[in-house]
Amino acid sequence: MHYTYLGRTGLKVSKFCLGTMNFGMVTDEPTAFTIMDAALDSGINFFDTADVYGGPQTPDMAQGFGTSEEIIGNWLSKDTSRRNQIVLSTKVYQPMGLGPNDKYLSAYHIRKACEDSLRRLKTDHIDLYQMHHIDHRTPWEEIWQAMALLVQQGKVLYVGSSNFGGWHIATAQAAAKTRNFMGLVSEQSLYNLTARMIELEVIPSCRHHGLGIIPWSPLGGGLLGGVLGKENGTRRASKLKEIEKYRPQLEAYESLCAELGEQPADVALAWLLHNPVVTAPIVGPRTQEQLASSLKALDVSLSPDTLKRLDEIWPGPGGEAPEAYAW
Repeated sequence: MHYTYLGRTGLKVSKFCLGTMNFGMVTDEPTAFTIMDAALDSGINFFDTADVYGGPQTPDMAQGFGTSEEIIGNWLSKDTSRRNQIVLSTKVYQPMGLGPNDKYLSAYHIRKACEDSLRRLKTDHIDLYQMHHIDHRTPWEEIWQAMALLVQQGKVLYVGSSNFGGWHIATAQAAAKTRNFMGLVSEQSLYNLTARMIELEVIPSCRHHGLGIIPWSPLGGGLLGGVLGKENGTRRASKLKEIEKYRPQLEAYESLCAELGEQPADVALAWLLHNPVVTAPIVGPRTQEQLASSLKALDVSLSPDTLKRLDEIWPGPGGEAPEAYAW
């Protein structure tokens, strides 16, 4: 396994982050235990979850929420030495109940959500506490006051963001600086060859402020995993529609991967790892076999010519702002 620093911090994490969104909804507890065992054995020390994972992702149905955290907590309690072997991250923001204060980033909800996550995870601290989305209503003075208190209490070590815009990151860091607080150290964003919009402003902002990018959906929901070679009649209508939308690009992409002698999924992950601002793509395997397959991307090297051809197949937004759309 290869390791890198989490943004500008001195914390070292594996180049892949184990995503656990499937735990509880798709993956049962015994299988999740097997996946986490295999991840730790392979050298992955970065585990990511969220308080809302494990239940239906709708605000009017709270049953099942927290199941992913509970599964991780049960795994940690089986062998308490594991806790000091992993960097554990979770998130706050999403609705965790039907009450008016059971969501978002008020100091009230941050405090309660953190306590609930600690209880479910069966731990006394969260290594990386991520805001799952920007809260357009709550002021940064309130958010940072709540986060700084958690850090002071030793319940949280680092704070990260997820699904933020570039200017959200800049505003957050400016507010943190006035409190002599470290602020954000990472940003978890949608990023893959089919979704490159964050190259416009989010990545430049992260690079400037010293945040590590943690890409979610690195395979574009499966599109970049060799989807044409796996076509059959069992796919959902929405997925078939998506495949048809991108079919010319997918054909060119899978042809390039075949020419390279590499699996499409490995090339997609290697492309992300090539970006120095990327800390660790999130891989969310449903089985131990899928996890083992993802690790092969660490050994894939992409030449400048290959990177250029990937840009031609999957063009980004045209560069960074403002040059992407102005002079």
